[in-house]
Amino acid sequence: IDDILFFRAVRSIVFKLSKGEAPDSAQMNSVVSKLIKEAFLSQEVEEITKIGVEATTEIDVLSEQYLERLKRIPYNNTKIKLIEKLLRQVIDNFKSVNKMKGIDFSKRLDDIVRKYNDRSDNSTIASEVIDDVINQMESLLHEVNSEKDLAAQLGISFEEKAFYDILKSVRDKYEFTYEDEKLISLAQQIKLIIDDKSKYVDWATRTDRRAELKMDIVIVLAKNKYPPFTKDEVFKEILEQAENFKKNRIVDGYSAREPYYPMVAEPSSNYGDQK
Repeated sequence: IDDILFFRAVRSIVFKLSKGEAPDSAQMNSVVSKLIKEAFLSQEVEEITKIGVEATTEIDVLSEQYLERLKRIPYNNTKIKLIEKLLRQVIDNFKSVNKMKGIDFSKRLDDIVRKYNDRSDNSTIASEVIDDVINQMESLLHEVNSEKDLAAQLGISFEEKAFYDILKSVRDKYEFTYEDEKLISLAQQIKLIIDDKSKYVDWATRTDRRAELKMDIVIVLAKNKYPPFTKDEVFKEILEQAENFKKNRIVDGYSAREPYYPMVAEPSSNYGDQK
């Protein structure tokens, strides 16, 4: 991506200098040299997050403080790409616990990025699109972060809400009646089944373990009369969420009991307006 952005910048310079007359090689070399110098000043994408920072503490990338810091980055493309990178990282980890909601968040982010990539060359329109895209990304970031609060409001854990979401989605999709309170209870029961099977580390490679997991979930669904009719697709969607959750029970050393949100350490010096 960095290479593509660099060559696009060079192409833009060539195009502008080629209008009407041949390019001025001295002017072109000067501009390209400046671009290369700026590129060497940049080390990693995380460096951008250190703009105007003097403390040595860690900050939550989903905090208001962090988002305000991103907004101060003067390079729109860099700012948007950074927010997109953070969003994808957060959503990917979120998806390891709650597959259905995670896929929905990914699709919405793709739509936002597509809008940015399809923006007009008109400077006024492009500026409006950029502001709108940044606002939409910020809103999506807040929405992902608020999932823990929504679980607490329901009186269940973040993990249990993953099953509540899929049960509710299936209910709404097939338009059958099932009270929310019963969905919460059923989600908790399914979570207990997953916890019980988590003690078998070889579940993913043992067909008998997988079959046992599926059977236990089918039984608890039947006992709770969910759904009130027989439809294989319903069981398939719920089992996919269960297997996704169990497969990602431990992700990169962190427990799936809570969503993973990256933290960044603030540097000890002020980086000013460096890229």
